Amino acid sequence: MATRPPVSLPKLSRRSRILLIIAAVVILALLLGARLLDTYVDWLWFGEVGARTVFSTVLITRVVLFFAVGLLVGGALAISLMIAYRSRPVFVPVSGNDDPLARYRSAIVGRIRLFGIGIPVLTGLIAGASAQSDWQVVQLFLNGTPFGQTDPEFGNDVGFYAFDLPFYNWLLGWLFIAVVIAFFGALISHYVFGGIRLAGKGGQLAGPTRAQLAITIGIFVLLKAVEYFFDRYNLLLSDRGAPLFVGATYTDLNAVLPAKLILLCISVICAVAFFAGAFLRNLQLPAIALVLLILSNVLVGVAWPAVLDQFSVKPNANEKESASIQRNMDATRQAFGLTNVEYQDYTGKSEATSAEIKADKGTVPNIRLLDPNILSDTFTQRVGRENFYGFPSKLDIDRYTLNGVTQDYIVAAKEIKTEGLTGNQTNWINKHLVYTHGNGFVAAPANTIDRALKDANSDGGYPIATTSDTQNPAGAGSSDPNKPGIKVDEPRIYYGELATDAAYAIVGGKAGQAPGEYDTAVDRGYIYKGSGGVPIDNWFNRLVFAAEYGERNILFSDAIGDGSKIMFNREPRERVAKAAPWLTLDGDPYPAVVNGKIIWIVDGYTTMNNFPYAQQTQLGQATNDSLSGTTRQANSSINYIRNSVKATVDAFDGTVTLYGVEDNEPVLNAWKKVFPGLVKPSTEISPDLRSHFRYPEDLFKVQRELLSKYHVNNPAEFYAQQAFWSVPQDPTQEGGVNASASGIANQPGYYVLATAPGDAKSRFQLTSSLTGLQRQYLAAWMSVSSDPEDYGRMRVLRLPTGASGATQVDGPVQVQNRFQSDPRVAQDRTLFNNPNVTVTYGNLITLPVANGFLYVEPVYIRQRNQLSYPQLARVLVSYGTKIGFAPTLNEALDQVFGAGTGSGVTPPQTGGTPGTTTPPPPGTTTPQPPVSGNPALEKAAGEMHDAWAKYKAAQQSGNYADQGAALAALDVAYRAYEAAKASPPASGAPPANKPGG
Repeated sequence: MATRPPVSLPKLSRRSRILLIIAAVVILALLLGARLLDTYVDWLWFGEVGARTVFSTVLITRVVLFFAVGLLVGGALAISLMIAYRSRPVFVPVSGNDDPLARYRSAIVGRIRLFGIGIPVLTGLIAGASAQSDWQVVQLFLNGTPFGQTDPEFGNDVGFYAFDLPFYNWLLGWLFIAVVIAFFGALISHYVFGGIRLAGKGGQLAGPTRAQLAITIGIFVLLKAVEYFFDRYNLLLSDRGAPLFVGATYTDLNAVLPAKLILLCISVICAVAFFAGAFLRNLQLPAIALVLLILSNVLVGVAWPAVLDQFSVKPNANEKESASIQRNMDATRQAFGLTNVEYQDYTGKSEATSAEIKADKGTVPNIRLLDPNILSDTFTQRVGRENFYGFPSKLDIDRYTLNGVTQDYIVAAKEIKTEGLTGNQTNWINKHLVYTHGNGFVAAPANTIDRALKDANSDGGYPIATTSDTQNPAGAGSSDPNKPGIKVDEPRIYYGELATDAAYAIVGGKAGQAPGEYDTAVDRGYIYKGSGGVPIDNWFNRLVFAAEYGERNILFSDAIGDGSKIMFNREPRERVAKAAPWLTLDGDPYPAVVNGKIIWIVDGYTTMNNFPYAQQTQLGQATNDSLSGTTRQANSSINYIRNSVKATVDAFDGTVTLYGVEDNEPVLNAWKKVFPGLVKPSTEISPDLRSHFRYPEDLFKVQRELLSKYHVNNPAEFYAQQAFWSVPQDPTQEGGVNASASGIANQPGYYVLATAPGDAKSRFQLTSSLTGLQRQYLAAWMSVSSDPEDYGRMRVLRLPTGASGATQVDGPVQVQNRFQSDPRVAQDRTLFNNPNVTVTYGNLITLPVANGFLYVEPVYIRQRNQLSYPQLARVLVSYGTKIGFAPTLNEALDQVFGAGTGSGVTPPQTGGTPGTTTPPPPGTTTPQPPVSGNPALEKAAGEMHDAWAKYKAAQQSGNYADQGAALAALDVAYRAYEAAKASPPASGAPPANKPGG
């Protein structure tokens, strides 16, 4: 019978080889071209922000890791294949004419370099590409710093767990991968070349094959011994006691820890047995050692800890785990900054007199009526002016001192919003060269509306939002030219939260050549002269960015010339994230005016997940609440966090500056060694900038979540969970108090300007309620100060719970329930919830006042049309069992505490344009027509009188349709009255009286 010739790869002609090489180069260029293009663009951007050391350090570290790990894994495989090939049997019996191994052997031998070098290189490339993303682990290992505190079990500095242990675990992981790949490479090679034969009883192993495989397994087992050594330290991060606590449990310390040492010794013996078996040509000894290792791992490593845990620990867990719980409590407080919390017992009484409320000069006068999560559209329509200006969906809160008075303001940067461009405004030139920047800083006093809203249909109830651009000479935060507001020297905003709408803006150039940017000061003649942006006035950069954005206009436009720059990566959080990739950033950047410049402030956190005994926390879950318009955190697990960096981004030129606010924070110090000079010390923070630092919301939410459990000091009480608290749900969200528990997000923390019990002055602080565990009654109230003199001071007011005679205080959900069930609210809800109006409940703020808690909630209405925007319609107030519901805060306070209370403590809610008047509220004297000598004025006043009488009659009869019609008629008459009053009366006519005067 004729034998089949061995298989061999076809030989290619020279032309074919050249064509294949060209095709390979083209494919490689396509694969790497985009990456190289992005790398060059990043190099230009890092140069713009002065952070090329970050770019170069990260790039070099990634490249070194790529080649190091690639060489480790690929090199181990190459050595294994080489040994297997060189030690192959000289004569290999063929099982028959159709033996497939013979064909494969022939193919491999014919292209031995292709297989012997190509496979290891490909494997190394894959491994290197996977390893290069772990550059932070390596850099922290090389630059770690001590924490100055030790773990309670081994006495190691926490820095060992933070910087060294993660690297050792990472390195061991890649060593295991290299050995396993080398083992399988040798196994397959020996099988193909006949070193392993499956024919016959039990198969056959050639001597060299047995030696190589035994040595490889011995190395693996030796690495396992090293892993057992480090696993002892990993026990301090054990989750055996989760979800109650994290850290080494009683079982871990008394069963698993000794088992690790026993298994370590057995692994070393087993490894020696494999090494000996490689040379003694006897597999019995390695086999016995391997069985011993497996049995020991099962019996000592798994069975014994399980038996101890089941029959000794669990029946007595409250006692057995007390030491571990105490360690967890101490470590968690240290890792999350909860060691200096000030606890204060608070009565939470339900009664207060009008005099007590009037005596409060720090909290009640500063009660916030404006909800920044609702008023974005109101700002857009009232101060946005042009259609291409806009605001983020969530506004911000900050405080400023104007004319000697410190006040909290709703603030926002009036940014360019390219989504608002219409018609010809949307062409490439307008979108990227003309409408390039916003203009103005907008501020509105948080406790004031434009005038008192007296009924649901009157025109009022809006924030007094003023802007700093040239349209408002008084400046932001003031509508009175005689009282200067927030001074802004440069109002133009090129970098902001809405900058992602347009990927880039091209600015600068020569006047007459560039089209000129639209600007509120100089119309379309403005040419950018700042330092922001990357030069694009040379053909190479124009070609690069044309390719980067796929836009040929960048290459061929005559509007781009000498001095032109391109701005990209303009969102503040994105800029900080690129400049400091090792930081975890807060989800809510906010604008501030510092030394006359608009800047964005971004809070940066240093985090880790290997602080011994500290509780693991899911960052995304802990920071998730009902707020919209913020960037959600990834749900990564952390057990250490510090707000160690405050970053600023200049809104005009995009300058990124990082300030260290905890100069001795160990993780920050490690990164300072990695990127020297990148983070400025806290001594360089100007007083003006420091005065606008806010305690960050995401950190507050994480601490609030943990404080609900870790306020407990006794391990037994902690184990029983009987004194735990809960973060309340937000009852003002869709569905309100009637929605299922799983359908309502947590209530966010609220920034308020208030006086906490025991303080002598008002402080800008972040506050939150805490309720009983899975209950709705109020258990505590916490706040953290943002004032420079006591920044970060955390206080908790604890209410008596379970004590005999203790008064139970309603929590937010219970208060909202009482609000919605109040007859007055039900009546007005019928008026509001007509087909043309939507009602929105604003933030429900809890404030400690007069040894009790005052709840305040604004209620907004909005017409159901595309261009409508919210207006404040009513204010809800609760104290104890009493509820106030009125158009103004003053009236609501009067309803709760007695007449005259509101006017005695709160600022008048009738600000705004001087000379405006307000329609009379329900319950006041019917307005009388004035005698003015102006017929139009007298007619309008008479119509107001008639409409008001009809409203009172409809109110008494309960006819809601007639009430609505009467209110509409009152509104029309009031507008006519205002118009008539503005017209000059006949000569010699007496001045007009106000309605009801």
